[in-house]
Amino acid sequence: MVLTKQQALESAPLTLREVDEPQAGRGEVRVRVSVCAVCRTDIHIITGDLALHKTPLIPGHQIVGRIDQIGAEVTGLRLGQRIGIAWLRHVDGTCKFCRRGRENLCIASRYTGYDANGGYGEYAVVPHGFAYELPETFSDEAVAPLLCGGLIGYRALQRTALPEKGRLLLVGFGSSAHIVIQLAASRGHEVFVITRSENHLDQARALGAAWAGSDFSSLPGKVDGAVLFAPSGRLVAPTLEALDRGGRCSIAGIHLSDIPGLEYERHLFQERELLSVTANTREDARALLAEAGNLRPQINSYALQDANRALSDMEQSRIQGTPVLCCS
Repeated sequence: MVLTKQQALESAPLTLREVDEPQAGRGEVRVRVSVCAVCRTDIHIITGDLALHKTPLIPGHQIVGRIDQIGAEVTGLRLGQRIGIAWLRHVDGTCKFCRRGRENLCIASRYTGYDANGGYGEYAVVPHGFAYELPETFSDEAVAPLLCGGLIGYRALQRTALPEKGRLLLVGFGSSAHIVIQLAASRGHEVFVITRSENHLDQARALGAAWAGSDFSSLPGKVDGAVLFAPSGRLVAPTLEALDRGGRCSIAGIHLSDIPGLEYERHLFQERELLSVTANTREDARALLAEAGNLRPQINSYALQDANRALSDMEQSRIQGTPVLCCS
């Protein structure tokens, strides 16, 4: 499914095409894609919230498949092995950020389904250092949403630095948040959810939210940390106001509309903090996959040629959980 021009999802911007099979180069492996989960970042790329890095483009960066071709100088991987491919696909390993263990900030970083073709197709190629071994306890469909929605949610949760049995507020409740609520609950945190979607309110309650509603004014109390998933800058101020002293809000999205003015005493004083999240590190991926045993991602399966419908269903909150494209 190929993107040649950024446009609204109602225009069905992806088209089904036959293209040449990609080949694994030096240090790369090719996978025969089984499934690729849909991510809100795909929507931002396709609709123009993010500038295109290449065109034509095959989107998709939550890929599960089996290795069917191995390039030169690849070690530790084998033909037929099931691997996952995520958003981050290249760092230089030498810049000051990589040397500090913060490769997600690498100035030479490159991304799957953005700088290189992704998983909305039959094959995908990835540098072998960015191929993830996946827990055998998960099916292909169930593990795919962990590879970005899960990963960015994990990093955002870590950035809140919640105290033991702390209160967590999730603002917006889609593909990533439905994984984070399970992760937070398994750690013993109490979770509140704010979302406008009745569908997502029902899902949040079913997944263990201590409180779920559509209005900040109805929150039952202050929270120790918050993750903002909704890509709306106007939600930053009320989220900060919901924090207790010393609380942190982390913004999980790659795109956010402009933030209106903040009042220092009302929103930031008493050591409340506002943080952003940029991609993930490979260590994040390994840590999440090691902790993921009790997670149960909720999926909605679509045929590859129905990618436009899957994207639209996600954008309009018509589904619970994550759309997953079946690519083979």
